[in-house]
This record gives sequence, C-alpha cells and structure tokens, in this order.
Amino acid sequence: MPGEDFRIISDTVDERGVRHISAVPSALVCSVQIDFDLVEGRIHNLSYIRGCNGNLQAIGRLLEGMEVGEVTGKLSGVDCKFRGTSCTDQLSRILRTLQEGI
Repeated sequence: MPGEDFRIISDTVDERGVRHISAVPSALVCSVQIDFDLVEGRIHNLSYIRGCNGNLQAIGRLLEGMEVGEVTGKLSGVDCKFRGTSCTDQLSRILRTLQEGI
C-alpha cells in the first residue's frame, strides 16, 4: 500500500554523544514528523508534529527514559482506524530500524 514507509530525514550525534533523530512517518498517519533523542539506548525528548496532540504529548512523557527495546515491544502493531499502523507504531518501526546501530 502506498505511504506505508517512514523516512529518516536526520540522524546526527552531538558532542555529548546524544543521537538526534527526525523522521517523516507514513502518510497513513496524522503526524508529519517524529523527533527524539537516544542516549545510551534510551529515548528522550520525544515529540510529534501534528497528530492527536494530547495523546502524543502523553506518549512522549510516558516513554521518557525508556529503553528502545521496551518501547518497540509495547508500541509495535498499534493500529489507528484500521490503517495497519499508527503514530506510535511508526515510532516503533523507526526504532527497530535504528536498533541495529544502537
């Protein structure tokens, strides 16, 4: 199905060793960008541009400091409106792709 794939648009590491990631999720979901940091395999500063604002802010707070493997386990396969994916599932897909390099 068209629009299923996400795209990582930025993946940099700063002088402190913090990995900053920005990605464009699938066109099937409401968010248009997902930004977060990875520090020692843990997620920090998660934010979504567009989407269900209150819910996505809550997800960012709930996942703060959580290990990547735990996040992917919890969010993988979450479906929104029978689209086969969701804003949080897109995050899990992005993280699984990045996990190889963590």
